[in-house]
Amino acid sequence: MATYIMLSTLTDEGRKTLKERPERLQEVNRELEAMGARVTQQFAVLGGYDFVNIIDAPDNETVARISVELGARGTVQLTTLAAIPVEAFTQMLKSR
Repeated sequence: MATYIMLSTLTDEGRKTLKERPERLQEVNRELEAMGARVTQQFAVLGGYDFVNIIDAPDNETVARISVELGARGTVQLTTLAAIPVEAFTQMLKSR
């Protein structure tokens, strides 16, 4: 499994939904699991994003599909980053 950082910003509709149904966050996490990924950590944050999600997924294609599926709902805007653990990154640099 690869690790991804998903930064999300709620739209006006998303904020309305979350205010009315806070449990929606956990429902979306279960939907991600059904699509083949798993939220390992999730933080509500202040600033330019509303949530930072740490996700494990088998590949870029799975994460791309999740981004399209969630984004198409009109309740959230997403920025997704592939994450490389620092240990793996430094090992890669040493092996060259």
